[in-house]
Amino acid sequence: MKEKKNIKVRDIIKNAIIGVVLILSIYYSLKGIDLVQLWNYIKTANIWFIIIPVPIMVLSHWFRATRWKVILEPIKKDVKLRNLFATVMIGYAVNNIIPRGGEIVRPWVYAREEKISFSGTLATIVLERLLDLFMLVLLFGIVFIYFSDKIIAVMPTSINYKNIALIILLVAAVIIICFYPPFFEFLIRTLIKPISEKLYHRALDIFNKFGQGFAIIKNPKKYLNLLFQSALIWFLYALPLYIMFYAFSFATHGLDFLDSVLLLVSSGIAFTIAPTPGSFGVFHIVVKLILVSFYGIQPEQALAFATVNHGVGYLVQVLLGGYYIIKDGLGKNIFSISLKKVQEEPEAQNSNQ
Repeated sequence: MKEKKNIKVRDIIKNAIIGVVLILSIYYSLKGIDLVQLWNYIKTANIWFIIIPVPIMVLSHWFRATRWKVILEPIKKDVKLRNLFATVMIGYAVNNIIPRGGEIVRPWVYAREEKISFSGTLATIVLERLLDLFMLVLLFGIVFIYFSDKIIAVMPTSINYKNIALIILLVAAVIIICFYPPFFEFLIRTLIKPISEKLYHRALDIFNKFGQGFAIIKNPKKYLNLLFQSALIWFLYALPLYIMFYAFSFATHGLDFLDSVLLLVSSGIAFTIAPTPGSFGVFHIVVKLILVSFYGIQPEQALAFATVNHGVGYLVQVLLGGYYIIKDGLGKNIFSISLKKVQEEPEAQNSNQ
């Protein structure tokens, strides 16, 4: 009972923080904006350059599913791409309502459907995120070299290096565990086994199943494939931003494809630091800040671009994800999945095989 109460309190605090970040980011993105002029920019945008990116957005999600298929190979052979794509879109739909919720729902849905380990499937999502983090850092390095003067000018004067160090340590820990599992086994044997034999075996079992999701990294032949697919996914993320430049006549400001990469990387970093449902507010304020600060675009036009780009992507994810949620009969229960529930249900299915 006390544990449930603590979880509820943590959820309330987390949701309150997300709510505050959402409200503040929307407030600051709209601060000083002429709403009439904002609407004029939106309604006069070239509709064709808004529609053309839609299939590209869908294609980027499809290639995310194909990359996931490669990562899943050690766990599940003969994976159907349709099922992976559907699960990817369900995860996006949930993320647009519950920040990071899709990262738990996606492996739960797929593990339940394929009757495989949830822990192993969750590990593939962690590996996915590490690949995305690698691409984000790589792209940041590229745009930082190209836009270094402008980026330094808008960066805060004080940076919390403790948070940066913590992130580096966490990534390093994951890498050590992935490439050298005996290290983690040594830790749990030393720290947990003397306290509880049962808890030790439970932790070891979860770790072994979780390790299945990282099995692909033991096959160096797949590295080039994963790297290529990751680069392709991020290219397809940046391309709609670039195409929509033409919907707002940004070519007159000298914006090119590398500028769309800058917007993608900046909004990606911002969302990583301050996640909100569907990146609402955070995406808008970052894109507006860069377009105004770097290129001298009018704030209303910059926010109109951010609103349209975000709105189209949001609708694609929610409509496709919602379709598969209804089609697969998941319904409202998908938004009430707890971490305890996702750990129990798929594992229980495995034990019944």
